[in-house]
Amino acid sequence: MLIEPDLPARYTLQLGEHAVALNAAQGEMLTLYPTGRRFCLHCARPSSTLVGGGYCNDCFQRLARCDSCIVRPETCHYHLGTCREPRWGEQHCFTPHVVYLANTSGLKVGITRTERLPRRWLEQGAIQALPILDVESRRQAGLIETLLRQRISDRTAWQRMLRGPVPWVDLPAWHDRLLSTFSDELTALRQRFGTSAIRARDKATVACFDYPLPTEPTRLVALNIAEQSHIAGRLMGMKGQYLMLDTGVINLRRYGGHEFELSITSPERQQLGLF
Repeated sequence: MLIEPDLPARYTLQLGEHAVALNAAQGEMLTLYPTGRRFCLHCARPSSTLVGGGYCNDCFQRLARCDSCIVRPETCHYHLGTCREPRWGEQHCFTPHVVYLANTSGLKVGITRTERLPRRWLEQGAIQALPILDVESRRQAGLIETLLRQRISDRTAWQRMLRGPVPWVDLPAWHDRLLSTFSDELTALRQRFGTSAIRARDKATVACFDYPLPTEPTRLVALNIAEQSHIAGRLMGMKGQYLMLDTGVINLRRYGGHEFELSITSPERQQLGLF
């Protein structure tokens, strides 16, 4: 699902070659029918079971993007010569990354490739975000995130994020507080990786986001598409990777590689494709 910054954010659901503008469908009936077919997001082969967010078992075992260091980047082992795909690691892990603060269900710390901003914040349902440090690699970002997790969470409570309203957070104040608290540790990391490897960001500009949210309460029951013949409900709104129906909510990120048939009230919006 593509999310683009706007007032509110614009949501597009990609189904194979077809793109469905979801903002225009807000308030209409939406039905998802699983076809039962699943395809690996990397090799595109049919697979009865997908793991790691949409990969067949073979790809999950051999791809660097499926290794545990992607979830825990501070454990990156490229420098030990054991990276599953060194060239992929060089292209994706040894590129500029940013350590940021975001307000999703509350204050959190996160990391991402610099090129993925602001998309990463929108995917998480952040209403505020502020980069605090630029670094040269994913491993460096992970080491810093591990430090900051001693004071703030790196998790989002999805029900609180969707239920709202989420209280505003003074991100610039937290920027100063965290960099001051961990000043010695950050100095040690600069001595280890080089002064220019870890650079503080200006705290002046906080990014703010708005989402197409429902005007009435939505049931915050997680719907599992894969275990039902279909899921139907009125599309009330979207935030992060969640579709909010009047019957429950769907986290579309869980269904990478699954094939569904989508029906929206208007016949011309019926499509068949892959998430």
